[in-house]
Amino acid sequence: MGKYWDGIDYFFKLYEIEDPKIILYLMKLYEGTIVSYRAEKAEKKRKADERKASGGKNYTHNVKG
Repeated sequence: MGKYWDGIDYFFKLYEIEDPKIILYLMKLYEGTIVSYRAEKAEKKRKADERKASGGKNYTHNVKG
């Protein structure tokens, strides 16, 4: 359902849910878990892309021969 939960009442009536408050709580809990997982996955990808873009190892010391 994403961020819009307006139509949830229709589904509760359609499936004759006895305790919609508990079901809605569980749905929101699951949604929060999914959002957290996707944000963590995106952060890992961003960091990996950042490392890849840096071009590998950067040596800052001078080598004199």
